[in-house]
Amino acid sequence: MNDDVSPIVWVKDDAVGNPVLQLSSEDNVGVALRTLKAGESFKAGESFSEISIENAIPKGHKMALAPIAAGERVRKYAQTIGVARAPIAAGEHIHTHNLDFQNNDAAHEFCSDINELTIKSTDTFQGFKRADGRVGTRNFIAVLSSVNCSATAVHHIVNSLSDEVLQAYPNVDGIAAFTHSTGCGMATQGEGWDNLQRVLAGYATHPNIGGVLFVGLGCEASQIQSTLSEHSLARGPLLCTMNIQTTGGHKKTVEQGHQHLLSMLPEVNRNSREACSASSLMLALQCGGSDAWSGITANPALGYAADLLVKQGGTAVLAETPEIYGAEHLLTRRAVSTAVAKHLMDRIDWWQDYVARNNGSLDNNPSPGNKLGGLTTILEKSLGAVAKGGTSPLTGVFKYAQPVDVNGFVFMDSPGYDPASVTGQVAGGCNLVSFTTGRGSTFGCKPAPSLKIATNTDMFEQLEDDMDINAGTIVSNGDSVAEVGQQIYDRLLSVASGTKTLSEQHGLGDNEFVPWQVGATM
Repeated sequence: MNDDVSPIVWVKDDAVGNPVLQLSSEDNVGVALRTLKAGESFKAGESFSEISIENAIPKGHKMALAPIAAGERVRKYAQTIGVARAPIAAGEHIHTHNLDFQNNDAAHEFCSDINELTIKSTDTFQGFKRADGRVGTRNFIAVLSSVNCSATAVHHIVNSLSDEVLQAYPNVDGIAAFTHSTGCGMATQGEGWDNLQRVLAGYATHPNIGGVLFVGLGCEASQIQSTLSEHSLARGPLLCTMNIQTTGGHKKTVEQGHQHLLSMLPEVNRNSREACSASSLMLALQCGGSDAWSGITANPALGYAADLLVKQGGTAVLAETPEIYGAEHLLTRRAVSTAVAKHLMDRIDWWQDYVARNNGSLDNNPSPGNKLGGLTTILEKSLGAVAKGGTSPLTGVFKYAQPVDVNGFVFMDSPGYDPASVTGQVAGGCNLVSFTTGRGSTFGCKPAPSLKIATNTDMFEQLEDDMDINAGTIVSNGDSVAEVGQQIYDRLLSVASGTKTLSEQHGLGDNEFVPWQVGATM
């Protein structure tokens, strides 16, 4: 068997009613479409003899389709997801008790599988055009803390404006507080410092934000003036700054901040929605609380939607570097240049070193919830996760929170921790967030609306107040990946035009601003 075969990420036509789903003819495991009971017998596929189940296998978990020897590679999506710890019989449950992780040893070809794309921008949405040419899907005022010490003041300033005041400005989607737990006790150079400064500048210049108020303490390492100077930001009516120490204390800071917001509101409200090209959309591709269905339903459907956006001239941003480990060889083949492919591999190498020096392992991921949902190793999780990226060429690789300045399908280095990862994508310019989940996540993300996509129908029905789209119908109803992918794309255009996602309706997104901290706290 060859590890260079691209993963098959669609469901066979006969999936509905079949108790076990084999994703590729290369696979020696299948996925249980329902709980398989001890004593059941059935023929799993044309190339396999009748299989008997000795012990129950939970829905979504893996079953051996043929005998697997100790040390033999276990394959799903036509890729290695681990090796058998001991001999595994046909019909046996495969999970953490008998499947071992091994470091990815797939061949890394560069630029060998690039799909030709025809870009044709015909689709539109109703957005907010900004002076720099970018387009917002929302119109917020942001109050940013430079340091944790000013976080409470920021929240008090935001809360000082009543709903009645805001109702007088219908084109303003809200005033959002962006506070964090760092900004001092840190080195003023290096990766951690660069991450924070890029995040602060990225939010201050984000197309979904029409006005900005920076609030600091005054003596912190992360000086507001340093952030402005480093990123060529200029103070003005829509970019104001304050320090608690020079303003005269907490109470005076809140009062003065309140006045700054009142002066900004009329100007920000002058922006109104108008027809804009879909090429102005930058979509963050995220998954959280993943399960075995993620790589079969929601992620491939989101990948289809991402391809549709890229064909319109838009941008789709994949992230979470630890959650592409074991599948990065599929991305390097799609790189438009050797330099792009090498940049991706440089980030993989950085993560292997980072994890090792902190006495960890990349296979620390999947999480306990992922494993309950049927995912066993990071290799298996990553193969499903990269499906969010569709099939378009990889046009760029970016550092965390770095401004994304190329169109198409790109990758941003980030941790797998969802709030930190999305914070980087938004800082990089993403004005929409798509979030697939199998276990169920209630994630929201101001200032970018977050569309929640369920991987399975059971969870969708359990959490229907939080899930915008049910991609589980690919398995439960036999819908195609293309049908659900088109549904996701159409909904994204609607959300970009102002339709609120369920997380927005619930008021979520105030606590998901989490800049990635790297380095010592001193």
